[in-house]
Amino acid sequence: MKRLFLSVVLVTVYLSGNTQSIVPAEWKFITDDKPEYIDSSMNDYWWDDISPLTVWERQGYEGYDGYAWYRVKVVVPSSMKRNAYRYDGLILNLGKIDDSDITYFNGHQVGSTGQMPPDYSGAYDVPRSYRIPAGYIRWGKKNTIAVRVYDAGGDGGLYGGPVELTNMGNPDLLTLGTDIAAQDMIFKGAPDIEIPVTVKSGFRKKYRGNLVLNIVTDFGDEFTTKQSEVVVKKKSISRICFHVGDLKPGFYKATLSLESKMGNKKYRFNFGYEPEKIVSPVDRQPDFEAFWERTRAELAAVDPQYRMIRIDSLCTATHNVYLVEMRSLGNALIRGWYQVPVKPGRYPAIMQVPGYSSTIVPSYVNYGDDIIGFGLNIRGHGNSKDDVNPGFPGYILTNLDDKEKYIYRGAYMDCVRGIDFLYSRPEVDASRIAVEGASQGGALTFATAALDNDRIAVCAPQVPFLSDFRDYFRVATWPGNEFKELVDQQKKMTWDQVYYTLSYFDIRNLAPMIKAPLLMGAGLMDEVCPPHINFAAYNQVTSEKAYIVYPAAGHGLPEHFYHAKMDWIRTRFGLK
Repeated sequence: MKRLFLSVVLVTVYLSGNTQSIVPAEWKFITDDKPEYIDSSMNDYWWDDISPLTVWERQGYEGYDGYAWYRVKVVVPSSMKRNAYRYDGLILNLGKIDDSDITYFNGHQVGSTGQMPPDYSGAYDVPRSYRIPAGYIRWGKKNTIAVRVYDAGGDGGLYGGPVELTNMGNPDLLTLGTDIAAQDMIFKGAPDIEIPVTVKSGFRKKYRGNLVLNIVTDFGDEFTTKQSEVVVKKKSISRICFHVGDLKPGFYKATLSLESKMGNKKYRFNFGYEPEKIVSPVDRQPDFEAFWERTRAELAAVDPQYRMIRIDSLCTATHNVYLVEMRSLGNALIRGWYQVPVKPGRYPAIMQVPGYSSTIVPSYVNYGDDIIGFGLNIRGHGNSKDDVNPGFPGYILTNLDDKEKYIYRGAYMDCVRGIDFLYSRPEVDASRIAVEGASQGGALTFATAALDNDRIAVCAPQVPFLSDFRDYFRVATWPGNEFKELVDQQKKMTWDQVYYTLSYFDIRNLAPMIKAPLLMGAGLMDEVCPPHINFAAYNQVTSEKAYIVYPAAGHGLPEHFYHAKMDWIRTRFGLK
């Protein structure tokens, strides 16, 4: 679908000092993947027009997953040349890219984040910033930026900005960091801690500046500010240690600021203190357990009408792949992907559940030659939209005024019905069933393990959603903004009514019902499902449990968690 925008304009913005920023107003785009797209001389006039500031689903490509290319022509003025050679290049900022990318400048690869298939690894919440060597640049002429993108599901492409090509400057010669012994940045023990920080200078002379450490709570309340003068010898590193006292269990956001006439720099990091002692008590309604017993009984009365359709094009020498259809609460039709080893036998199974608005595809459920994979698309997701499809945004608000009809009552029961399906299969070892998922999938993992606690052997949620809503709406912008519009602007519900309904679906209230061992993954920099709400639910789990925290990760965890999770599941399945 061709998208029409304003005519192409290349805007050069003059900033302070000698820096410039070249911002392409419009890019070219194609949903395809050919090696010749790297070629800077290729004519791409016939490609679609697209903005690099928002995902492609919002620009006419709804539902598209897979490979795509972005290209743009940029004239780099000769006035930037002197600075580029002085600092060894320019900086290309692309904002964030969903999911993985390889970026080229005039045919030269200048950076990549995540990994392309077959060893796919996403990095949708990582800002891209790549150095362009001065020797790659055609001064005063057109230069081609080409970005190859792979999106595995949900939204895709460049988004978030800023998208710019800028001079490097004095701040680029400074690097700030921390040297905390705890690799996960989680402090335990005494509430008085030391935070060692590092200042690395690339200047050819001594650097002098003022270093300020500001710490706020994850609710945004000021906690403390510390400062120290710093002197760094030419091209060397200095270390400074800040003492911070009287910490309370929770998470903290820190900003390290370096200020000097020679150049300023900021560095942000988060850390936690005794997160397992965060107090976030349950707020169950008196009929909480009766509500879910009645809901389970209502699901049991629905004939599942299981149907398996072998998809020959997806089958391999080692696995058969099936499209699965079944009926869930309210007789809603839901679907999933079922992957079974060809070799006869009874196997353990893992059910994967989807993130908010995302789609489970067959490639997601390949867990190896000795495990059955089942990817379930709950109602309103992926290929389960026939009977229930409220769309996004707004899914989370659907029928919020009635707990009997609220969208997650059916969604949670879809997961239980998925376990029903696995139990119905003779090739599944019913004593070894796991459930796992991320974000909304993390919440669905909690809910499945709680509401079907006698049939789940292990569970592995990551960055779980739908937890501790009162605090959630304080520590994160979304989804609280959707609820605020409903309550404060549309006046359709009161906050008491909102929290009443949500209390039945809050995974913090479901967590005490979990019996299975649980492994949770969390990202300290997560602004979508901050670690505070992850641990609000985690701390209510009374079964065997463990967590892994990644200090540099946001809402997307590194590949390490996938391997750690699978090693953990396989060990409990007796496969190691």
